[in-house]
Amino acid sequence: MNRFVLAGTGSGVGKTTFTIGIMRALMKRGLTVQGFKCGPDYIDPTYHTAVTKRPSRNIDSYMMAHDIIRAIVARASQDTDVAIIEGVMGFYDGKSPLSNEGSAAHISEITKSPVILIVNAASMARSVAAIVKGFQLLDESSNIVGVIANQLGSKNHFNIVKTAIEEECGIPVIGYLLKDAVPTMPSRHLGLVPAIERGDLNSYFDSLATVIEETVNIDQLIEITKAQPIEVSSSIFDAQPDRPVAHIAVAKDAAFNFYYEENLELLRAHGAILHFFSPLQNEEVPKEAQGLYIGGGFPEEFAEQLAINEKAKESIRNAINRGLPTLAECGGFMYLTEEIIDRQERVFPMLGVIPGRVLMQDKRAALGYREITGVAGNFLINEVTQAKGHEFHYSKYVGEHTSPAYFSKGRFREQQEGYLHNNLVAGFTQFHFASNSKLVENWLKACLEGE
Repeated sequence: MNRFVLAGTGSGVGKTTFTIGIMRALMKRGLTVQGFKCGPDYIDPTYHTAVTKRPSRNIDSYMMAHDIIRAIVARASQDTDVAIIEGVMGFYDGKSPLSNEGSAAHISEITKSPVILIVNAASMARSVAAIVKGFQLLDESSNIVGVIANQLGSKNHFNIVKTAIEEECGIPVIGYLLKDAVPTMPSRHLGLVPAIERGDLNSYFDSLATVIEETVNIDQLIEITKAQPIEVSSSIFDAQPDRPVAHIAVAKDAAFNFYYEENLELLRAHGAILHFFSPLQNEEVPKEAQGLYIGGGFPEEFAEQLAINEKAKESIRNAINRGLPTLAECGGFMYLTEEIIDRQERVFPMLGVIPGRVLMQDKRAALGYREITGVAGNFLINEVTQAKGHEFHYSKYVGEHTSPAYFSKGRFREQQEGYLHNNLVAGFTQFHFASNSKLVENWLKACLEGE
């Protein structure tokens, strides 16, 4: 099969543009394409899924063991022709400035996937070869097999860049894009999910594929990215024997849609039957529910509608008060507070299950990986259990942390986080269950004990 990492020399170099354009171009040839995203990002996989019609998967060498990464890639790719792994930041950028951990380079090594490197060649000629050469030499195990140049001024500019790289670096330059060659990418947050559901982005995907096909040699791309299938004998995603069945309600709509696909698959593997419902459509918690999962998203962008959807609010409030083991992450945490105050200082009443309010701000409040250790009484993660996750938000919680749910450790700080009350665990951190599947076992056990 074909499998490759589409990496960049840095953020903003065009990874997502090329990824979704190449995905669509390959699908026009009748090929089945599977998308992956290095790192904890939720937005790019949403684009992948919209293009390929298959759930895109996050893979992360900081949050996951190597065998788990290989299992995710093998399982999702087994019935496909091409697997495309979109990188994160620059090729070597990850958790530490001194190692490849958490980087696209590490993912390439773990999965034995060749790499296509995207480089911004604006205002450069021979110097582009020095950049590519540096990426080759920083880690001699890097499997860079080809280059795509972006932001070029002309076809002649491309010929100069191509000649320099191929002569100095010994790898082919398989294509390019001119400056302003592609349409502007639609919104990366507000309205993205509704636009995808309406099919509004299909014409964008098609036009992007057409532009890329004109200047990127897709045949050569296929030729140089052959990879051996990944062999996996067993994994944590295999259905567990004698698993008891538990019903978990999952809030999923345009306001709440940040879920790692593997989190949902791990729940299913351990016996959960998932029931999706939409607070944004004023839907109630399904009656079968023995547990409740409210993930991240953009509740602040839909706060006006969420505020008036009293039927959904009352249903969720009652479910939590009845003791359903509930996990609310980031956007879900915000939704459960007393109110959300947007950037225009408008106040929108939320559920009031968690004392305090959330203020939206222009300045980013948090970004980074988290090492999580639980506390006594936390049904999901207790004081002797650890997991990993991620935090990224522009919102600020204003209230008393009188009952924190866990300890959260990042690169620059360690502190108590979240809110714990009876069977409610809530906070800004978004857990990845593949970092410790014991969390899934704990959750389903709590669901069944509550009956």
